[in-house]
Amino acid sequence: MASQDIKHRTRDDHEPSVGDMNNNSSSSRVKRQKRTSMAKRGLRSLAIAVALPLSLTLLNITLFGSSQSYHALRKPFWFPPLWALHMTCLASSFIMGLSAWLVWAEGGFHKEPTAVALFLSQLALSLAWDPVVFKAGASRVGLVVCLALLGVLAGCSRMFRKVNPIAGDLVKLSLAWAAFLVLVNLKLVYL
Repeated sequence: MASQDIKHRTRDDHEPSVGDMNNNSSSSRVKRQKRTSMAKRGLRSLAIAVALPLSLTLLNITLFGSSQSYHALRKPFWFPPLWALHMTCLASSFIMGLSAWLVWAEGGFHKEPTAVALFLSQLALSLAWDPVVFKAGASRVGLVVCLALLGVLAGCSRMFRKVNPIAGDLVKLSLAWAAFLVLVNLKLVYL
């Protein structure tokens, strides 16, 4: 009869109850909160990684960046004005902070501990150039600092590329700037 045609539902076939819907929405809410907190931490660490080198470079430019002797030099046409020199140093600092963050985010400073040493050496050398060249007027020592910076940036590019290829490519921009800075400093030695 009709009772023989009735099928029984199994446990998997039931429609979600209100309790099940609350459990699903609370678990998705928890997952969403975890993702949001991870994104906030990532943005915070990115801001620190970029702001710290930028603020150190800006402080360095403020304290040591003005030079009357640089303005008074008879420079060739391809010499950058002092403001352009400083703006490019800030851009290079931003790029290096960003690339270091990319390496850090991938765990590269733990995998390649020499990458940290190279990055910190690059930061120290780039901060040392302004006081040496503009305040002390030691363009020969500045040339040595620039050559050392060029070598450290080449090492950074190679180490960063192992961890994150984009970070390695970003360092090449700073490497090109350091090569130009070597040419400028070389001309300063002979002026």
